[in-house]
Amino acid sequence: MQIKINMSSIPSVDLSDFISNDVSRKNKFIQEIGQAYEEIGFVALKGHFLSQDLVDSLYKEIKSFFDLPLEIKDNYEIHSLGGQRGYTSFGKEHAKGRKEGDLKEFWHFGQYVDNDATLESAYPANVEVEELATFNEVGKTTFKMLEKTAKYVLRALALHLGLKEFYFDEYILNGNSILRPIHYPPILEEPKNAERAAAHGDINLITLLMGAQGKGLQVQNHDGTWIDAIAQPYELMINVGDMLSRHTNNKLKSTIHRVVNPSKELWKTSRYSIPFFMHPKGDMNLNVLESCISEKCPKLYDDITAGEYLNERLIELGLLKN
Repeated sequence: MQIKINMSSIPSVDLSDFISNDVSRKNKFIQEIGQAYEEIGFVALKGHFLSQDLVDSLYKEIKSFFDLPLEIKDNYEIHSLGGQRGYTSFGKEHAKGRKEGDLKEFWHFGQYVDNDATLESAYPANVEVEELATFNEVGKTTFKMLEKTAKYVLRALALHLGLKEFYFDEYILNGNSILRPIHYPPILEEPKNAERAAAHGDINLITLLMGAQGKGLQVQNHDGTWIDAIAQPYELMINVGDMLSRHTNNKLKSTIHRVVNPSKELWKTSRYSIPFFMHPKGDMNLNVLESCISEKCPKLYDDITAGEYLNERLIELGLLKN
């Protein structure tokens, strides 16, 4: 049975359906999330592995970090890493095709490699914040719980695509994923053609977003209309990234989205959001799946690895030099 998707709002799904022992509930989740990602590219997801205590602890830690004096935060900006770990200062990143920097500062937690010395040496080490005793511990726990949630979402999508359920598991194990706490500071003067986050698509396989409970995040649907993407309490907003869209020949949609500036009376308020960018290992081939190629839908993309594609995009974003 085809489920009708409302293109003026973001569909909501429950991961507990997929991980239940009830076959009909599992199939219902696969159909719901698969169709939503073909139609609009976003879902709001409940039933994930984050406890409210962990969420509260993470927000406490990241607010404490971004409240530190700029001269302390600057000590954690490592320019040689292209923003892959540690702190990235205000206005440094811009959307593809834009010159104006986004009105944000952010931090990057990277992968905690398990039993792979080659990858452990290839990835930059996570940066330890000396001023906050539990900042890194809470960040690591959150990273792991979001990674676990993403793994099950990708298992459902693999089944939707007619692949083996565990198709993505080998590629995302020790993948080059990133947890990015973002601070959008109060706006002090009229922005000159800049937004908190200009319209963009994500680079990775899927993105899991904490902090979409208030207005700000907007998604562009197929007719070009911008719609508010507002999660309910305890929901994560999850969207398809460009790597997964490319791998599926655009069967699963990587949707353009943005974070708009608030109305002027709210300029003095901060906004925090925390996306988790699920990346595979760099040697994963993003070659278009044969099952997604047909006479009606010819192959749209050249063959490329995830690592090659990521490097291209980081240069476009101004985070790496060509």
